[in-house]
Amino acid sequence: MADAFLKVVAGIQQGLNIPLLGQDPLVIGRKRGDLILDDPLVSSTHAQIIARNNGYVLQDLGSTNGTLVDGRLVRETVLRPGSEIAIGSTRMVLFIGLDSPSPSGDAPSLHSASATEIAWLLDEELVDMEVKPTQGTQPGGDVIDQALRLPPGLLASVECVAGADAGKVFRFSRGNVSIGRKTGEIPLTDEEASRRHAVIEVFGRQMIFLRDLGSTNGTYHNGQRITVSRIRNGDTIGVGRSVLKLDIRG
Repeated sequence: MADAFLKVVAGIQQGLNIPLLGQDPLVIGRKRGDLILDDPLVSSTHAQIIARNNGYVLQDLGSTNGTLVDGRLVRETVLRPGSEIAIGSTRMVLFIGLDSPSPSGDAPSLHSASATEIAWLLDEELVDMEVKPTQGTQPGGDVIDQALRLPPGLLASVECVAGADAGKVFRFSRGNVSIGRKTGEIPLTDEEASRRHAVIEVFGRQMIFLRDLGSTNGTYHNGQRITVSRIRNGDTIGVGRSVLKLDIRG
């Protein structure tokens, strides 16, 4: 089973990452459990998350104020990557890693990438990926180094909805924007973000891709760790302790 953890995005434990150990349930409560939330809205033993059938299930343990998953009051539900759990004033998001990450953590090369991962690339971009190392290409470098133009009439931005930069909005002035620690078009102050962490590439309204740049802690799309993924309006991007939300208009 892939590594998984809960990221607390709001509440008194904001910023905390809680690993989920497949063989043991994670019990959440105000007085008893593995995750203690000192909140009068949380019951003494409130809920638990257990591993089941290569996934995770949340069970409410008869709490007084209930447990919400993606805005719905639940007694028992299967969690998906990116599920948001609300218990009292605390909100948590489920993040699930890659099943078989490469030992170095680097993004796959052109030769190891699947056909679906590279099918969207233009012929000229495929040529750029094949540039020999003697011409200055570095491992994990950008697929596209020159600026992409945004499609006419399209407005794109990301809002940081959790993390040190919560509330900040980064508007795209070009079609490829990089995310990094204090660098790039989306400079985050998050110390768990790599200097060159990920890039968003906009080829059209329905052709927007998120790509990890060999970051140390990985890039997450709707809670699922990715190397390359097609993203859509409203999707979330996890970088370090930060969560970004994509907004596409026009």
